[in-house]
Amino acid sequence: MTAALESPLAAVPAVDVPVLDVVIPVHNEEHDLGPSVERVRRHLASLPWSFRITIADNASTDATPLVAHRLAHEFDEVYAVTLPRKGRGRALKQVWSASASPVLLYMDVDLSTDLNAVLPLVAPLLSGHSDLAIGSRLSRGSRTSRGPKRELISRGYNLVLRGTLRTGFSDAQCGFKAIRADVARALLPLVRDDTWFFDTELLVLAERAGLRIAEVPVDWVDDPDSRVDVLRTARDDLRGIARLGWTLARGRMPLHDVATQLGRTSRAGASGALGSQIALFAAVGIASTLAYAVLYLLLRLGVGPLWANALALMLTAIGNTAANRRLTFGLRGRDGAVRHQVQGLVILAAGLGITSVSLWLLDRLTGSSHPGLEVAVLTVANLVVTVGRFVAMRWWVFARRTAVG
Repeated sequence: MTAALESPLAAVPAVDVPVLDVVIPVHNEEHDLGPSVERVRRHLASLPWSFRITIADNASTDATPLVAHRLAHEFDEVYAVTLPRKGRGRALKQVWSASASPVLLYMDVDLSTDLNAVLPLVAPLLSGHSDLAIGSRLSRGSRTSRGPKRELISRGYNLVLRGTLRTGFSDAQCGFKAIRADVARALLPLVRDDTWFFDTELLVLAERAGLRIAEVPVDWVDDPDSRVDVLRTARDDLRGIARLGWTLARGRMPLHDVATQLGRTSRAGASGALGSQIALFAAVGIASTLAYAVLYLLLRLGVGPLWANALALMLTAIGNTAANRRLTFGLRGRDGAVRHQVQGLVILAAGLGITSVSLWLLDRLTGSSHPGLEVAVLTVANLVVTVGRFVAMRWWVFARRTAVG
C-alpha cells in the first residue's frame, strides 16, 4: 500500500492490524531500500508475530519513492508512506502516531544491527515487562565493528548524556528501537526534536517519567557508506541536550501525568527533579540576595537598619516566591498564587526573625552600626534562611507540584 502522510491524524489502515509495525525511515536510499526491505521481510516472517513494514520516505529526491511504491505493490506486508519534509524524528512521530499496531519498531535502512535482535527487542514489550526497548552497542554482550572515530564520538556522547541529563541507558543513538503504542501516544506529543536528537529526547523523557527501558545487546557493523554528518549531528545533539535540560529544569514537562497515565512512578519527582530544583533555586536565591543587598543599602539612606532589613526582605521575598513558583517548581497561572505568596510571607517572618536577631547580636557584640558590616552579617544569616526557605517551599508551599516533571 502507498499513502501520503502529512499529519499524525492520517491513520494507517487498521484492517487485520498486525502486532508489529516496523518503520524504516529513508531519504535518498534507492539502491539499498529494496534489498533491505526484502531481507527484513524474510526475517520477520520467521517470528511468531504478524507484522507490517512501513517505509517512511521523507522528502527523497531520487528514485526512492518509486522503489517504495513497487515494494508496497509487490508485498502485502509492506506499506509505503510519503512525507513532504526531511527528518528521521519527524517521520517516526507521524508514522508511529498513525499506526494501530500495539508494538512499534524502527530500524535504519542500512541494517547495521543484526536482525536476530528483533525477537529480544520485542518480547519484553509484548510481555508487559518493559515500555521501550533499545538496541545497545555499548552494553556488555554487544559486538560492534566500527572505526575509532565513530566509537569515540558515540561513547563520548553517551558520557555527556550521563553527566548532564543523568541518564541511565547506555546507547541513545543506535538506530534500532521499539516502543509500546500506548507509551508512544503519551510521549510523542512531548518530543520537540524532528531529526537525530529525537531518539535521545524520547528516551530521556521516558526515563524521567519512570518508564521501563529494556536494553538489548546487539551485533552491529558500521556502514561505510553512511551519509550521516557526524560533526553536524554532534553539534545539533549538544544543542538538544542544552534545550532539553533547561526545559526539564524549569519543570515544563508533564511527566507525572504520563507516569500516572501509564501506571508508573515518575523519576522526575524524585532525585532527578531535586537536583534541578536546587540549581534553579540557588540561581534565584543569588539574584534575590544581590537585590536584597542593593535595596538594603538604598533604604539605609533614609531609615534605620531594622526597617531597612524588613522592607528589603519583604520586597525580595515576594519576588523570590514568584520566581521560584514559576522557574523552580514549574507552576503557571493564577491558581494558588495568592496562597503561595501568603505562605511565602510566613517563611519571610521566620527569616526576618533570624536576620533581626543577627543584627541585634551584632550590635550587642560590637556596639557599632557600620552598614558594610551589617550587610556582611545579614548575608550570612540570609544564606541560612535560604536553605530553610527551599525546604519549606519544596515540602510545604509547593509540595503537590514537587512530584510533577
